[in-house]
Order: sequence, then C-alpha cells, then structure tokens
Amino acid sequence: MKEFLLLAKRFISPYKKYLALNIFFNILSAFLTLFSFAIIIPILEMLFNISQDQYEFMAWGTADMKDVVINNFYYYTQEIIINHGQSVALATLAALLVFMTMLKTGTAYLSAYYSIPMRTGVVRDIRNMIYDKVVSLPIGFFTNERKGDVMARISGDVTEVENSITSSINMLFKNPIMIIVCLVMMILVSWQLTIFVLILLPLAGTLMGKVGKNLKRASLKGQTQWGVLLSNIEETLGGLRIIKAFNAENKVSRRFKKENEKFVRISNRMNRRYELAHPMSELLGTLTIAIVLWFGGTLILAGNSSISAASFIYYMVIFYSIINPAKDLSKAVYSIQRGMASMERIDKILKADNPIKDPANPKPLPTEKPSIRYNNVSFRYTQNWVLNNVSLEIPFGHTVALVGQSGSGKSTMADLLPRFYDVNEGSITLNGIDVRDLRVHDLRSLMGNVNQEAILFNDSFYNNITFGVENATREQVEEAARIANAYDFIMETEDGFDTNIGDRGCRLSGGQRQRISIARAILKNPPILILDEATSALDTESEHCVQEALDRLMKDRTTLVIAHRLSTIRNADLICVMHEGRIVEHGTHDELIALGGQYKHLVDMQKF
Repeated sequence: MKEFLLLAKRFISPYKKYLALNIFFNILSAFLTLFSFAIIIPILEMLFNISQDQYEFMAWGTADMKDVVINNFYYYTQEIIINHGQSVALATLAALLVFMTMLKTGTAYLSAYYSIPMRTGVVRDIRNMIYDKVVSLPIGFFTNERKGDVMARISGDVTEVENSITSSINMLFKNPIMIIVCLVMMILVSWQLTIFVLILLPLAGTLMGKVGKNLKRASLKGQTQWGVLLSNIEETLGGLRIIKAFNAENKVSRRFKKENEKFVRISNRMNRRYELAHPMSELLGTLTIAIVLWFGGTLILAGNSSISAASFIYYMVIFYSIINPAKDLSKAVYSIQRGMASMERIDKILKADNPIKDPANPKPLPTEKPSIRYNNVSFRYTQNWVLNNVSLEIPFGHTVALVGQSGSGKSTMADLLPRFYDVNEGSITLNGIDVRDLRVHDLRSLMGNVNQEAILFNDSFYNNITFGVENATREQVEEAARIANAYDFIMETEDGFDTNIGDRGCRLSGGQRQRISIARAILKNPPILILDEATSALDTESEHCVQEALDRLMKDRTTLVIAHRLSTIRNADLICVMHEGRIVEHGTHDELIALGGQYKHLVDMQKF
C-alpha cells in the first residue's frame, strides 16, 4: 500500500482539480443512493399496512432535523393517501424513487466524467516521461536491453498502470466513500446489527487477501515475457530478408511459438487468480448477507429487535449496496498489484542513471575554430580495455583517418568525441576545453555524423534532410541536396522533396540513402565531421557519387574518418593505423607506404 500511495502522489498531483470534483460527486452519489433507498420504507409499510400512525406537520427548525424530515415526509405521504388513495401515493413514491435514482446515476456519471482526464493524463505523462528518458539515456544503456522489451514497457506496462490508476481512484475515493456512508446509515438504523456485520466483514477480507498474495509476482513475470515476445517480433521484422534467404522460417516460428506458449502459461495462471476475485467476493458477500438476514430476522421474529420489519429490509438493502463496492475494492487490489509490477519495470527506465550529464558549471563553446586532442585516452565497455592510452591531435580543417582491423577501437574513438560514452582515463579536449566541461547539447551541435548505415526516418525527403535543424528554408535544403548529389533523384520521385521514403528509407537504394544523410550533415553545417565507414557498403558507382559529395562536405571542416576502403582516405592529412586499442602507425599515405608496415599490408591486401 505504501508503494501505491507513493505512485498516486507521484502522478496524480497535477490533477488535483479533477480529483476534487471526482470525490465531491462520489460523496453526492453515495448520499443520493441512501435517500433513494429510504423511499422503500414507506412503500413497504403501505403495501403491508404495517404503519397505522397518524402524522401532523412539524414546522422546520422546531426539532431535530432528522426527525422533522422523516415526520414531514410521512405526513405528505399520508395526505396523498387520504386525498388520492393508496395507488396514487404508491405511484408518486415510485416516481420519486425514479427521480432520486436519476440524480444518483447522474452524479455517478459526473464522478467518472472527471476521473477520465486524470486517468488519461497520468498515462500520457508516464509515456512522455519514458520516451524522454529513452531519448536522453546513453547508447550504452541499450546494449543490455532488448528493443522489444523497451517497447513493451511503453505499451503494455503503461496500460497496466492505467488500469491500476483507474482501480486506485475507485479504491481510494469511490468505493470507500460508499462503504463509509452506508456503514454510518446502518449504525443509525441498528447499531447492534452493524456490530455483528463488522465482525464478519474482516474475516471475509482476510480470506480475499490470501488469494491475491502472489499476483504481483506473476504479473511481473507476465510483463517480462511479453517484452521477450515483442523483441522476437522486432528481430523477425528487421531480419526477414536473412530469415527467408536461409530458409529459417520454421526455426524462427518454433522459437516464437515456444516463447508464446510460455507467455500463455504465465497469463493463464495470473488471469485465473485475477478472475477468482469476483466470484469469491460475491460468494463471501452473499454468505455474509445470509448470516445477517438470519440473525436480524431471528431477532425480529422473536420480538427482541429495536427495528421494524420494513426498517430491517431497508437495512438489508443498504448492506447489500456495500457488497458491490467491496467486490470492486477486492478487484481493485488485484489490479493495483498488477500495476505495481508494471511500474517496477517502467521505473527500471525512469530511474536509470544517465552517466552522460551536463557539468554543474558548463563552460562556453570555444569561439575559435575547434581543434581536437585525445590526451592519453583509455576506455572499456566492460572489463577489457578497448582503447589503451591513445593520444591524437586533429587541427582545425584537417582530415584524420583511422584504419585497422575490426575491433581495434576505431568506432570507439569516434563515439567518445560527442560523448556517446565518457572516457575512463585521460581526456578529450576542444581548443583545450575538456568535452565533459561543455553542455552535451552544445558539444553535439558542433558535430555532424554520416554513418555506414544511413539512419533515416519514415518521413519525407525534406523532413529527413532538415532533421535536427531548426528554421531551414526550402532553398537551403535544395542546395544541401545538390551538394550531396541527391537533388536529381529526389526530383524524379512523384512528389519531389515531399515524397515519403518509407521505413528507414526502404524505398531508396543504399547510395541514395547515404546521400540523404550527407545532405542532412551539409544542412547542419557543423565545424566537426565524423564519417564512420560512410562508403563501405556501397557499389563502385554509388561510392563515386557519395565520395564526391563527401569531398565537398569535408572542405574547411575538421574531419575524423573511419575507413575500411583505403582508397577513400588516400588524401587525408593524417592516417592513423590502430591495432588492439593503440595507434601503432601514423603519417600520410605515402609516408606509411614507404614505412612498409601494417598500413602497406592492408593496402596490398585490398589491391589483391
């Protein structure tokens, strides 16, 4: 319960206005329910000719308000009987019952009406918080997380929290109000019977609590397994070409069915326990009513009761009206348990520590054209060092290329510069300023990236090129496309720059996708450029077009190039050969060839 109250405080606080209105109409609905039931007493007394009393009108304020209201109600009922007959009086009371019920249902609707913005608002806030956190977390966080599981937390887990919020509103405000109001009225009608009831109800509640004890644990397993299923689907959609190429349809199908069957078993166990709440609460409620009916009826038949038969029936109606809120309360406890399990999974993202933080006192960006220096940099992802005491200087306007075998640390060198990760030892500086002393946003505003895999979005050419660039004009976008050798093929499409390129640019060839990402970097116009094997996945003709665009892009910029195709970095100002996290050779192309070391060996292998 403590966890739940913290959850409610955490997310419901911005919706205090809706919460207050919800509580107000819940209270009103509870009182109207009691008053509508109270009309049953005179109806019963008239039907069975129980009451022979004569009533006189009492002036308002002459006695206790409760006595005045009851007396005058009976007085007006008596007058209708005398003047119009019992049938008309019965019809009038029935019409009054309908009117009171209309008011009761109206207030019940209004209480739900004002709870809806609170419920949907909380879910919107949680989704926004998760998405913002996902975007802000470092890339390293997602190396240990399945994308499908993250999606499951944003979708399925948030839905469970929504159901939990709905149940919690009823549990905290609607059902308890109804139960308390009914108990107060029951005490007023017969405190002896109510004491008997209060002894029975905790016994039923204890039995219900045992049923839901393990629901949270089962729900946590279910949501985790749902994340596994979504990850499976996401991997299948992403690798469909390979699955078909290797005739692996049956293999992935068997794997999915196995995980799906596991999810079904967990869901069956969890939902059976959940569905047990309603029938068990109904059975216990009916059993309690039967015991109270027997106990109270015995007292009345023996002449030992302080209430009449009509009042006893009214008492039983009130007591029965507690049963539904009590049943809802028990189901709400189960929903809250499931919601808390989902909230644990959501909090794994929301409370994840982001090591890439802005400094407390950030320094301003260097006003001069930035030069880059790696100072004795060492870095590791887990235990093994990926970079080991690397030093490198890149003056402004120079192109430095990193070459070497896979796993030698080239891409890591590039990822450390925009602080996708932070160095473990040493430092990286821009004009002498440590990159960790700059705001992350400011640092990355200096850089443009073109990667081996062109990362594009399911949007138009125009929006992909302007991605991350505010207030770009149409002319600037078109000029960037021309420099990137992309303008002609864009204009050949049906809607030109407004043409949608499909999921991840699936409607384009590899060379076209790469040229769009180059146009994006050109439009950003950064002083520092990072090219991570930008041409390695292209055919010769596409490579020529892309390389031509890259040459224009690199002009008058500080460029860090990672390359496997050594022909693309022949004219670099400095080429560094990396091996097992160290720079083992550096120089120009001609100097390294003359040296006859690892670089020459790589060149000879590519020539072959």
